[in-house]
This record gives sequence, C-alpha cells and structure tokens, in this order.
Amino acid sequence: MKEKIAILTDSGSDVPASMMQTHPIFILPLQVNYKGRSYRDGVDIDSKTVLENLKNEVPTTSLPFGEDLEHLISTIKAQGFTRIVGIILSSGLSGTFNMVKLHAQESDIQMDIFDTKNIGIGSGLTAIRAAQWVKEGFSFEELKTKIEESIKNTKVFFVLSTLEYLIKGGRIGKVSGFLGTALELKPLITCDDHGIYTTVAKVRGRTKSIKALQSKIESFYSTDQSYLIGIAHANALGEAEALKEELQKRFKDQATYFFSEISPALGVHTGPGLLGVGISIL
Repeated sequence: MKEKIAILTDSGSDVPASMMQTHPIFILPLQVNYKGRSYRDGVDIDSKTVLENLKNEVPTTSLPFGEDLEHLISTIKAQGFTRIVGIILSSGLSGTFNMVKLHAQESDIQMDIFDTKNIGIGSGLTAIRAAQWVKEGFSFEELKTKIEESIKNTKVFFVLSTLEYLIKGGRIGKVSGFLGTALELKPLITCDDHGIYTTVAKVRGRTKSIKALQSKIESFYSTDQSYLIGIAHANALGEAEALKEELQKRFKDQATYFFSEISPALGVHTGPGLLGVGISIL
C-alpha cells in the first residue's frame, strides 16, 4: 500500500496559513506565557497582540503542550495518513525538536523528525518544499534525501530594530559578542551550522541594515538556479513589501515568494521591526 505522508512542523517555522489549505501540513503551536495565562502560538494569540503588549509585559515562550502534539497526531491518523515527517525549528534555539523526537520513538505511527538548524521562514521553506514533494508523490526514502539537501541549501537572514528582546529571551547566541557597541550599529543575523544565532555583518542604522540584508540574499543569485524566497516581518509591512520589490528585480521569475508576519512566539524574542528573509536554492 502506498504511504500517505503528512508534514508536521511547528509554529516557529512561520509556514503561511494558506499552505495548510492546499498541502498536507500540520502546525504544532509553541506556547506564549504571560504571568496570568499561557497561549497557543497563532491559535489563541496573534503577533499584533504580542508586539503591542511588549511595553507592558515581555512574555516567555516554551515548548508546545504535550496534549497538543498528541491531538495533532490523532488528527493526522484520523485523516488516513500512514507516516509523519517532522520538519522542526533549530534544536539550538528550542527544545521542540527533542520533544517531538522523543514522542516519535513511542508513537504507533511512523515518525521521522528533521532538525532544520534554522528558524522562522528559513525553517518553514524546508517544510513547504517537503509538502510539495509529498504532493508530487515522492516516497519517504526519496523525501529523506531531498529534505537533507534542502536543510543544507536553505538560509535565513534578519535584522532587528533592537537586540533588547533577544537578550531578555536568552536567545542571543553568538551575537552576544556584538553587545556593548554603539547603539546605532545593527547586526545582520543568521543561524550557523549548529542552528545558533550568529552575526554576519554589523551595519550602522536601519536603512543600511536592510540594504545589507538585501545584498546578502542577492549574493545567492545565479542565472541557472531557481529559488524559494520567504519574507517575514514583525510590524514592518511597508519595509517588507519594499524589500520584496527589490528582490524581484534581481531574481525575476527565477524565484517563488512567500510572505508572512512572524509568529507571536518569535515576536516575543525579536520585538517589532524584525525583517527577515529565508532563501532556499532549488
């Protein structure tokens, strides 16, 4: 009997909701925790609410509820899927990968879990590609090879208005060596090979930092390649749309674009003003 494969990813991978309507993608929500209540990321709370409330309270984030994972797996099985492929954000930034991996070892449905070593739309692009390959009819063994290649060929880069929230959330990673410099210096950040934040460049001012982000993405351009490009933002819609227009001038019809606001859980750690781009070389 032919396998029916579902793609399981987490809300920190910023897969656009529209993809779930047309592809076998299921989202496991992280938690956003305030003093009085915990919320399911993207289910009980949205990014706008989180970003607007940061001035009153900076929440914490945590792993998904175990019952949410169990419910999601039950839903997947009820829809007739026979295998689950998990595409999960970096284990260097969250314990979600390890949580899902442990659950997979005891599951009565075959589960294969991949660490993207990435975050946000950088992680989401691999989940999107995996779902597209499932729709095209690839077997798991074919899928496994393609996912591993996608993880190697996908990067995310982003700039922030402030490092305040990365510091408060303990997610500063190797960007910590950047601290103590002049306030107007803005780091261009990526995930290294271990999936931990690291600085690519230091630029003075917002305008130049966005230009550095654009230049970094354009450096991947080659006339004989195709790309998936995901643009995500936190309350920076105008800048995100302008950046997309600039990238389209360079990549033209060689790229397919995804556009989204970042998840509430990621917004906790970035604050307003994040502008990020994920790029996957096909």
